[in-house]
Amino acid sequence: MTKKLLLTGFEPFLDFTINPTMKIAEELDGTTIGDYTVYSHILSVDFHKAGKQLLQLIDDTKPDAVISLGLAGGRFKINPERIAINVNDGPKDNQGHKPENEVIWEDGADGLFSTLPISKMVKQLKARGLPAEISNTAGTYLCNHVMYQALHYTKKNNKPFPAGFIHIPASHELAIEHGKIPSWSHDDLKRAVMICMETLSEANG
Repeated sequence: MTKKLLLTGFEPFLDFTINPTMKIAEELDGTTIGDYTVYSHILSVDFHKAGKQLLQLIDDTKPDAVISLGLAGGRFKINPERIAINVNDGPKDNQGHKPENEVIWEDGADGLFSTLPISKMVKQLKARGLPAEISNTAGTYLCNHVMYQALHYTKKNNKPFPAGFIHIPASHELAIEHGKIPSWSHDDLKRAVMICMETLSEANG
């Protein structure tokens, strides 16, 4: 019996009219990678909804692991994130909400570390010819928000399944439209995510 992996992407946001994480999540939904069957969902770029959506998905799916994906337009490597911080800040979300120094959970730790095998993921990505490095900041926007929500959930409910966040560069399709950001092919972005999942499966086999 395979394990369940909850994979989330985001809808388009800000001046990014395409979000490659959405397409990758949709294409991987229902596939089996290593020991995991993938259950994909797309989250809203909405501070009031995204975290609640993720926690509801965790309750409904009862996953054995959670990987959330986010677009980092401007980055040029695959970046597994090391830490999420207990704050909402940044530009307006898709509903026009612009938080400033908001605490995500009043009873939460200042920061929570990813429980994904991020060092092994980076090593495997590089070994297969894909640029990657650990990122030490997931920012304070929705990506950080959902990463923190998942990790806070596992800690508060004593459910120590692996959870974390991976930022990916723009796709060529998005970069052509946007005009001023580095990009990867969709196939390479998707392959990178699959390698991260394979690495997770091997580390938790």
